[in-house]
Amino acid sequence: MSLRTKVELLALAALAAGTFLAGWLLVRGGISAREQPGALETFVAGRMRRLAIPSTARDATNLVAPGPDILAEARAHFADHCAVCHGNDGRGETTIGQNLYPKAPDMTAVGTQGLTDGEIFYIIHNGVRLTGMPAWGGESEKDDLDSWKLVHFIRHLPSLTSDEIEQMKAQNPISRRELEEEKEIQDFLEGGQPPPAEHP
Repeated sequence: MSLRTKVELLALAALAAGTFLAGWLLVRGGISAREQPGALETFVAGRMRRLAIPSTARDATNLVAPGPDILAEARAHFADHCAVCHGNDGRGETTIGQNLYPKAPDMTAVGTQGLTDGEIFYIIHNGVRLTGMPAWGGESEKDDLDSWKLVHFIRHLPSLTSDEIEQMKAQNPISRRELEEEKEIQDFLEGGQPPPAEHP
């Protein structure tokens, strides 16, 4: 039996196991996203993800050389685009991150840190089906480079400092309501009417 045939049979077996597991979980728990995936589902999903990432992508080398400027740029990008789900510290402990199915991962842990640079790039760039992870890659070389810079930042997450987290808070997106509140406060400080009281 050729290597290609073995790989195809393995992929078919994994697909069959994944389909069975998905059907069993749907019957057992419905479509609710409230529960955390069990150990078996997590194992199968992890193996399926690994099989779904082409080996050339898994083995890809980061195209961007690391450095303080690259890290600062990637940190700002992460704060603006990724932290809403993953948190500034990458642990996924946000309202959105904890209500996804599966929940946003702790990217400081081995589940992410154990991936190759190519795997992390591929996930950022292409997303992951049936999860909350969208595809962020575009068609331009700049999009590729931005994703590679994020790989450096994700590798840095386990050693993120409190100063860096504070810098990121200033780079997080601000909602329209927060902007309105800031304007009301600024108007008041400049002699205008006090901001309206919050009602419970």
